[in-house]
Amino acid sequence: MAQTIRIALAGNPNSGKTSVFNNLTGSRQHVGNWPGVTVEKKEGRFFYDEVEVTVVDLPGTYGLTAYSLDERIAREFLLHETPDLVVAVIDSSNLERNLYLVAQFLELGLNLVLDLNMMDILEARGVSINTEALSSILGIPVVKTVANKGIGIDALRKAIVETATEQQKEITFKIDYDRDIEAEIETLSELLKDKKLSKPYPLRWLVVKLLEGDPEVLDQVKTWPQGKEIQQRVLESRIKLERHMGYDLETAIVERRYGFLDGLVRECSKKKLGIKERLDVSDRIDSVVLNKVLGIPIFLALIWLTFQLVFALGNPIADWIDALFGWLGGAVSAGIATIGGPVWLSSLVSDGIISGVGSVLVFLPNIMLLFLVIAILEDSGYMARAAFVMDRFMHALGLHGKSFIPLLIGFGCNIPGIMATRTLESRKDRILTILVNPLMSCSARLPIYILFAGAFFSKHQGLVLFSLYLTGMVLAILIARLFKTIFFKEEVAPLIMELPPYRMPQLKGVFIHMWERGSLFLRKAGTIIVAGVMAIWLLASLPIGVEYASQESLIGKLGSLFAPLLEPAGFGFWQAAVALIFGILAKEIVVGTLGTLYGVGQEGLRVALLQYFTPVSAYAFMLMCLIYIPCIPAIATIKRETNWRWTGLAVGYTLLLGWIVAVIFFQLASAFV
Repeated sequence: MAQTIRIALAGNPNSGKTSVFNNLTGSRQHVGNWPGVTVEKKEGRFFYDEVEVTVVDLPGTYGLTAYSLDERIAREFLLHETPDLVVAVIDSSNLERNLYLVAQFLELGLNLVLDLNMMDILEARGVSINTEALSSILGIPVVKTVANKGIGIDALRKAIVETATEQQKEITFKIDYDRDIEAEIETLSELLKDKKLSKPYPLRWLVVKLLEGDPEVLDQVKTWPQGKEIQQRVLESRIKLERHMGYDLETAIVERRYGFLDGLVRECSKKKLGIKERLDVSDRIDSVVLNKVLGIPIFLALIWLTFQLVFALGNPIADWIDALFGWLGGAVSAGIATIGGPVWLSSLVSDGIISGVGSVLVFLPNIMLLFLVIAILEDSGYMARAAFVMDRFMHALGLHGKSFIPLLIGFGCNIPGIMATRTLESRKDRILTILVNPLMSCSARLPIYILFAGAFFSKHQGLVLFSLYLTGMVLAILIARLFKTIFFKEEVAPLIMELPPYRMPQLKGVFIHMWERGSLFLRKAGTIIVAGVMAIWLLASLPIGVEYASQESLIGKLGSLFAPLLEPAGFGFWQAAVALIFGILAKEIVVGTLGTLYGVGQEGLRVALLQYFTPVSAYAFMLMCLIYIPCIPAIATIKRETNWRWTGLAVGYTLLLGWIVAVIFFQLASAFV
């Protein structure tokens, strides 16, 4: 039987950890959630020399003092799950800063392998690292990789298995924190040595964390026997040291760590990193894309170009898929008739499932292209710049610049966008960003926009799509400002965020990201949307004997009940009301509902819509779909991340805002058209 070991991948955000994980595990990976929380958990496995290795990809973290939920999860796993080995993945082009986390791992006494990733960037700058010297000083194996090109992965697998399976050596790593601090560390260590501590922390690490004022360690100490005595003694040590040094102790400890790392880098590299004689490529690009005047226009231009690409390349493929589903519906209907099948079965399969699901899947090429462009922008390093570009504007409106990243993620899907707010340290920023994230046009709304833009604005489809996405962004910022004024009064913290260097996106990683997001759309088409269109078909066919999808059917009566409310917005007919009602299940079902009710493919659906909508009412309908009520999975995610109070507010204000915006647009536009 093969030996099994469990390892963790840990490192700073933007260190290439995901590329390392993908290359190590290949297709043997799955995604779930950490127990008790909805933060994404990635696990995979690989085999080497008859050893099965389970790899846990931890959320990115800058240190072991945890501020965000992601960082707390990484820390708790390392402290309490006791993996056989931790692979510290670092960005070699920012060696000193990334080694800070490694130093904390070593102080914690973890069994460690150091992965110097992105070595190609460092070597392109004319810097070489003596890995043997680095390994000797730190007392751990050191491996060089360029994960996005698959370089060094086999050597990393070998180092992982050899280090994890051999007897763990005693960790002798120690940073000298200066005479006075070391004296207090020794005194407190003696005090705690005989205490019955409820957590098996390394004693020196525990004392240093107490002196740093780590909030979680201090909270845990309160529950220990003689906890008050320990807290009082630590407080006395802090006061004594800070009085002697003249500044705060946490800063002093951080300075000593960086002092050690500076010397380490000098010793193990041919030239000191960090001081540049000239601007590198990233700096030159940033001088343009982060420019105070040009930054926002460049960002908006990129979004506009994205939508032009989505239509230019996606529509021809979408037409082929539409023709395929049209042929399939006719063939299946004819086949059922040939074998003498009942008319209701032919209607269910052809008018219901094939027309409904087909009217949604026809937009898969456009959605995949959108995800492809987003993945390229992320992998290139531009997405992180988007937060900086928007920071000043968002800061003035009450949101943190970092909030823009979850909002951008919401373009793909609101659910991971909402979950991404865990990286925000302020509760106020998290709640505000969660509340406005549903205003970001997720990919589920894209089929609605493409359908209506193609039917009513065929010459300006990209511009119409761009205007809707921009409208959502503007509304999100304005609503955030309003809610901040009502619910929160504190100041917005300054934006402190790492800007990764620009990199050439790698095809493998880009397509993996595209497929991961696009496959969610396919799974929804195969589950929620199929169930939804079958329910719609059934309601459109009852009571028995009524004309299919007529106003006398159950679904016609349901839509007629709500249609008068939509009359001021220009689409006061029951089919539109039904589409919006079922769109609460999943926004794609808006199109699926219309396809099922009219029993036609994309081209036929566009013709049918021309009988009910005008260009003005069509745009008002798209505005309503952009804003009104998040889908049920998004509502559930908001509840998990906040509480019923904030969830109710998110549902209520989006419904009211959607109706108001649609009505105002229709009434004003109708007066001028």
